[in-house]
Amino acid sequence: MSNHQSSRRATPRVKLPLWAVAVLGGLAVILLLIVVWITGSWLFNTVREAVASWNVTDDPFVLPDGEGGQTSGSLGSPLVSSDSPSSGGQEESLSPQVFQPWSGTERVNVLLLGIDLRCGEEGPTHTDSMMVVTIDPVGKSIAALSLPRDLWVEIPGFGVNRINQAYFQGEAYEYPGGGAALAVETVEATLGIPVQYYAAINFDGFVEIIDLIDGITVEVSEEIDDPTYPDSCYGYDPFHITPGTHDLDGMQALKYARTRATANGDIDRAARQQQVLTAARKKVLSLNMVPRLLAQAPQLWRSLQENTKTNMSLEEAVQLALLVQDIESDVQTYVIDYTYVYNEVTPDGQMVLVPNRDRIRSLRDQIFAPPAIPTPVIENLPQLAREENARVVIHNGTATFGLASSTRDYLLPYGINVVDIGNADDATLTSTQIVDYGSHLNTTRYLAELLGVPPLNITYSTRAPAGDYDVLVILGSDWQLEDSETTTP
Repeated sequence: MSNHQSSRRATPRVKLPLWAVAVLGGLAVILLLIVVWITGSWLFNTVREAVASWNVTDDPFVLPDGEGGQTSGSLGSPLVSSDSPSSGGQEESLSPQVFQPWSGTERVNVLLLGIDLRCGEEGPTHTDSMMVVTIDPVGKSIAALSLPRDLWVEIPGFGVNRINQAYFQGEAYEYPGGGAALAVETVEATLGIPVQYYAAINFDGFVEIIDLIDGITVEVSEEIDDPTYPDSCYGYDPFHITPGTHDLDGMQALKYARTRATANGDIDRAARQQQVLTAARKKVLSLNMVPRLLAQAPQLWRSLQENTKTNMSLEEAVQLALLVQDIESDVQTYVIDYTYVYNEVTPDGQMVLVPNRDRIRSLRDQIFAPPAIPTPVIENLPQLAREENARVVIHNGTATFGLASSTRDYLLPYGINVVDIGNADDATLTSTQIVDYGSHLNTTRYLAELLGVPPLNITYSTRAPAGDYDVLVILGSDWQLEDSETTTP
């Protein structure tokens, strides 16, 4: 047994008051929807409101020892983690304080991993599917990008390989954080985006969850005949489906999502996986699912504990769901298909998909770039800002040398009274912030317009500033001063 394994603490028992058991009917679905685009907030909100008036606290629901924690052959890392700061004893309790709105303003990216764990396997395994879900809390949008498992990429520290090898190598070589951590780093390096969270689910969990929501309905566009579809034990379990509308149970949905027996193989499969998740989302959000999921709350919870691994806390999952309830637009889906890759055979005979990096970069920018959020239109704003004559300090929160100085030179011709520049405490800020110490609304709005700062990145403080100034601008990496922007207005 490795040192890492021997030092792992026992998973705490999870003690839940009765109100939490009811909420788990919605909460488990929200955690399920980490795999289904984290969009079960309508159901969660309905359940939360239904139980808000309940006043039952003395009838706890306790998962017996051995349930809801790590089990043999499971993915480990229960969703109520033993690493939680609040788990100092043998029990972990949920509190109504969990249900707070998401307070962040930066884009949230979640890597979803389908794990190819077959019967009898206990060692490292591969990912069968990879998808990045991105949620923009400012622009109020959600999108999903599927990556084919044969994408030929650089795995940090391990050389070039198929992207589905990242999880395997992270597990096999005991990479810090395991396979999921290396998969996250690989996706970050491939797409050039930060990935804050991951969620990995194995086949058993997928099948059980689809069955618990009583199956899904999909529209099949072409006949699929796969006589060599693999079963879970290195044999065959043939799969055939005809064009048209079909109701699929958990195993059928898994086969439909995993088969590669169509013309474009892995590319088509990625699109079907998104179709399955869309169908599951639609089913979960239907009103008649509420009583069924309430009744099955403990079973859903145990399934997620045993078959799902994530670095997202219970609080974060719930708060993201509450955020998503405010997003009215449909989920935008994208696949890295043959527009962005081409087939190649490696010297050792592997058939892989080589990325066209320029095209993938353009797709990345389309999906993950924040939308432009205009500041309020105010007539004669430049003159109003000059009349305020607010003292402005600029701090550089990036690693770009001289950015504060060049930004000052850019702003001075616009009448901005920059009195000092300097470096921020943190040189890795991703978004520019404006702090108004007082009431200098015209100056902050004009700065936001000139620097492209969204309104949510403007803070109005009642505290005294750290120096002799009125407004502080902290530059992030989203601000890049072009030569053309230095011209006098």
